[in-house]
Amino acid sequence: MSVKESKQDLISPHHSLSSFEMGRDDIHVVCTYGKISIWFGRQIPDVVVGEVLLAISKIDKTAVHELEVVCDFEEITDYESNGYVLVAYAKADKGYRATFHIPFSSKKALFRLAGSICDELKENDMLMDCYWNGNDSDIIRLYDELTNIKGWVLKKVNYKDDVKEKYYDSHSH
Repeated sequence: MSVKESKQDLISPHHSLSSFEMGRDDIHVVCTYGKISIWFGRQIPDVVVGEVLLAISKIDKTAVHELEVVCDFEEITDYESNGYVLVAYAKADKGYRATFHIPFSSKKALFRLAGSICDELKENDMLMDCYWNGNDSDIIRLYDELTNIKGWVLKKVNYKDDVKEKYYDSHSH
């Protein structure tokens, strides 16, 4: 973002926003009105995983991540004791298939989620979706919050009417 370009200029008031993409080499975040999709690369530092989750929590405490796991019945209680909210469960081949909502209003749940993301990243890159009620203003606030992370850049702004598309590269910062 150039010095002349204010934060208000990041999103055009004349067009309906479709998506807002930002991140750095080891993480890519795409925000839309109903969802935040996050790609975590295996090389991302654990602290950055936590910073991203906390930033989302700070902007929208009603945000949730939905997680489905197959586990022993007793483990369901363990997930719940860590702040996960059980939505549904059913008997499965190797235990119980449980669906949880991980509320971004719970620091305990976010800590557990961050730990499980970091464990997964030891083996593979990871894509995670969060559901939120974000609007243009929330997206800008989230971008502002995430710019505290070293190397964070705006990558692309897409509008629903496809009339205007604005690309950013790391050199225009």
